[in-house]
Amino acid sequence: NLCLLFFQSPVRSCLLLVVVSVCVQQVHGVWPLPQQLHQSADRGCLSPQRFSFTYGRDSAAQTGCSVLDAAFKRYFSIIFPDFTKGSGLLMCENQSNRLSVKTGGCDGYPDEDSDESYNLSVSEGQAVLRSVTVWGALRGLESFSQLVYQDDYGSYFINKTEIVDFPRFAFRGLLLDTSRHYLPLHAILKTLDAMAYSKFNVFHWHIVDDPSFPYQSRTFPDLSNKGAFHPFTHIYTQSDVMRVIEHARMRGIRVVPEFDSPGHTQSWGKGQPGLLTPCYKGGVPSGSFGPVDPTIDTTYKFMESLLKEVKFVFPDSYVHLGGDEVSFACWQSNPNVRKFMEKMGFGKDFTKLESFYMESIMNMTAALNRTSIVWQDVFDYHERIPQDTVLEIWKGEKYQAELSRMTQAGHRVLLSAPWYINHISYGQDWRNSYAVQPQNFSGTEEQKKLVIGGEVAMWGEYVDATNLTPRLWPRACAAAERLWSNEEKTLNADLAFPRLEEFRCELLRRGIQAEPLFVGHCKHEYDGL
Repeated sequence: NLCLLFFQSPVRSCLLLVVVSVCVQQVHGVWPLPQQLHQSADRGCLSPQRFSFTYGRDSAAQTGCSVLDAAFKRYFSIIFPDFTKGSGLLMCENQSNRLSVKTGGCDGYPDEDSDESYNLSVSEGQAVLRSVTVWGALRGLESFSQLVYQDDYGSYFINKTEIVDFPRFAFRGLLLDTSRHYLPLHAILKTLDAMAYSKFNVFHWHIVDDPSFPYQSRTFPDLSNKGAFHPFTHIYTQSDVMRVIEHARMRGIRVVPEFDSPGHTQSWGKGQPGLLTPCYKGGVPSGSFGPVDPTIDTTYKFMESLLKEVKFVFPDSYVHLGGDEVSFACWQSNPNVRKFMEKMGFGKDFTKLESFYMESIMNMTAALNRTSIVWQDVFDYHERIPQDTVLEIWKGEKYQAELSRMTQAGHRVLLSAPWYINHISYGQDWRNSYAVQPQNFSGTEEQKKLVIGGEVAMWGEYVDATNLTPRLWPRACAAAERLWSNEEKTLNADLAFPRLEEFRCELLRRGIQAEPLFVGHCKHEYDGL
């Protein structure tokens, strides 16, 4: 158990009665909605001058626990956003906020088995946060921070609250595409901040694709030298990648990289001659190239070396291998590919050739002790998929039927299809995301347990650093709540709207440029870049 104590003293000054009597007794919500939440109008005051976090004597984690030390500083600034010496009308008595952790894990990384549960009890004179791990403590600190509010006079309050909370799904992801437009490091880090506020816990980094290869590989430096939009200004150095991974770790967020092949690899070919399939026209090479060439040994040697580097750089046990949208036209045109097909007994079924390639890559990944994620196309082509492979559904139509088929085959599944929020429309389209029911498909209870979560996707055809944040937030928050909260308690979007509106205002105050949900205003409007 991890136990965090926030001791708050009740307000005792008679001089404050007039002020308190004209304040509206607010009950503040939390986004995403906790599994169990009980609040009353009773409230106590918080004084930033006398508020501090300390570790209990019996705690396994003490000062020096990187994750929690940093979280305490971060959340102090979030809880008291405009604190300066002497600010705030009320002066509460000293508050001692003690933390007790029975197990460490301060220097590790969150993973698929991380326990994010926590209990939070705010009563007269104290608040107590308990969790099993540091990752659960981070989720509890976030909920606590959302419970604190200011009155019109600048004083800070928190209502009496009891929370028992844990995520419904273990995998709550958000995909950024950094190939179609390069996203500067600050935009990625700010996205990670906002993810933590919404309790997302996986950053799916779709780092490379056809248009550009911004990842600077230590093994194959020409991939970015020749494949990035610019070899110096539009790349992610090894140092940049490490910074993203550490920023994410400190917020309990996993970083899962995607190196999509054999399609979506045009940028790869610029820095790795011989990797892509030469296309033919009229019996001679046309000068253009198609997907990765799956018929030659050098392809597999290259992929093995690249995947070994990915394992070394990215600590997460998952790696996304792609496998979607492979065009067969170039393979069909190439006489060497056709000969290979004949030799292997594939006939003219090019899905068998893609299967041959993907099975090889998935086996490589398994040999590196990594779990593969692949897009649904790999399953749809009836490939021999290792049983522990995670399948991701991205095609919008009939995803319920796909959920049934995949889970019936015994595979774990991620749902992304209804949360491609790079698609925009006028009005409150967050309601569509909110209405998704990930386990509403034909299947047994055992099948439904195989749905391990889902992802919001922000593809980059029309998105760069100028519009990424307002396009993501607060629209992504709808999926965040669906993936964290009890579905039966959160099916009514009209009931959720005031809480989401309040959370959007909180995001603005935290420096996240979240777009409006509808007509209205925030007490603290966005005040600059």
